[in-house]
Amino acid sequence: MGNDNSRRDFIKKSAILTIAGAGMRLSGNNLFAADGDAFSLPALPYPHEALEPYIDSQTMQIHHGKHHKAYVDNLNKAVKEAKLENIKLEDLMKDVSKYPVAVRNNGGGHYNHSLFWKLMSPAGGGEPAGKVLQTINASFGSFSAMQEKFNAAASSRFGSGWAWLVLKDGKLIIGSTANQDNPLMDVSELKGKPVLALDVWEHAYYLKYQNKRADYVNAFWSVVNWGEVSKLM
Repeated sequence: MGNDNSRRDFIKKSAILTIAGAGMRLSGNNLFAADGDAFSLPALPYPHEALEPYIDSQTMQIHHGKHHKAYVDNLNKAVKEAKLENIKLEDLMKDVSKYPVAVRNNGGGHYNHSLFWKLMSPAGGGEPAGKVLQTINASFGSFSAMQEKFNAAASSRFGSGWAWLVLKDGKLIIGSTANQDNPLMDVSELKGKPVLALDVWEHAYYLKYQNKRADYVNAFWSVVNWGEVSKLM
């Protein structure tokens, strides 16, 4: 037990140093902006193994290095074919109905995953405080009520998609989207500013949790980065 705790402490300290070094690269709108004529894969803000035992290292390696990278590569191809170079990703989302389906699918995949990595932390979990908790309580009655509703949205999304906590008109709402759609898209029924997101595609959890999506959803609360949620709000 002592060795396990020491290893986890080491991972957390390493992750904090990694975050500090990558902060400038991963902050603000630059995360979603085209770099020259191409979008790029953001570095993870922590080591692959940092979220264990909740999210395993192999899943993180494949999810980030294979799946997310494919979205970036395919998005770059799609925007060049549509002559949409040098446009911010958030702007693509707002008018995504005007663009080819490849822009919608891969642009959504890039935006959603770039956000998702930052919304998790090896030092995360627990309950939020301050304005985040106040807004949750005002919107849902309690933190536990919000969790229950979010879990239901994540667990009941049929097939692949995402669960969201969204800020709209000063109030938080919960919902889900299919595939790689998100609440910024003009085609989405759920609209607002994303402040928390959970990937419920099978590739996000199947290696560790197999068909037990609910277990994965519950584990997510142990790594939620409430500091990032606060920044987004």
